[in-house]
Formats: sequence, C-alpha cells, structure tokens
Amino acid sequence: MKKGLKKIEIQSRQSIEFIDITSDVKRLAHESGCASGLVLVFTPHTTAAVTINENADPAVLLDLREFLGRKFPNEGYFRHAEGNSPSHIMSSLISASETLIIENGELLLGTWQGIYFCEFDGPRRRTVYLKVVEG
Repeated sequence: MKKGLKKIEIQSRQSIEFIDITSDVKRLAHESGCASGLVLVFTPHTTAAVTINENADPAVLLDLREFLGRKFPNEGYFRHAEGNSPSHIMSSLISASETLIIENGELLLGTWQGIYFCEFDGPRRRTVYLKVVEG
C-alpha cells in the first residue's frame, strides 16, 4: 500500500471497551514506504476515542474501564435526549485522535505502549481512519 487514507472497521462488543489496533497502525506505517513522517489515527465518532496506553498488562485496560464507568455514570441531570452523555464526555476527555511518529520506516512506540480504539457507547460498528504524512 502506498500513501493515502486507510479505513479500519471495528465491531465493539461492550459499552466501554478498549480495542487494540496497534498491529493495524504498524502495518500501515510499514506498507506506506514512508521513511520519516507521521501517522494520524482518527475516529469520526462523538462517543468514541483513540488513546495510547500500556499493552503488556491487561489489568491496565480493565482498570481504565472500571474507572471511567464509575467516574462518569449516567446521571439524571444530563439533558441529552439519547441518554449517552457520559459517552460524549469520555470521548471529549480522551480525544478522537492520536498522532504518531514514523522514523526509519517504523512506528515509534514505547516498549509497553499500544494504540487503542476506545468504545464508550457500544456495542456498535465503528470506523477508524489512518493517514500517513511524509516529512
């Protein structure tokens, strides 16, 4: 694959879920042929996000899920008619995108880092866009 936009389709299975997309992003960086640049990882959903966090101990993601669920319960004072205000808040706080560095044709990540699609209003079918920018 050369430079361009890549689309990943994701099916979440839980209301709050972290789905590892590291291998997809690494593959894009490698297949793009880009020696030095950036890869943008973006989700166009207002109740989802993208984050980088530890991928060695699965307890980290379980702790994140538990923490977010407890800190952002669906309270009666929310006005949004769909009833998913906590999902919108989590998405805004974590962010819809991450930008990563490609150097010497490889994605630069720390030893314990993984890239995660964050579902906050699942289960749903979702999209993540990946874009390599040379530079």
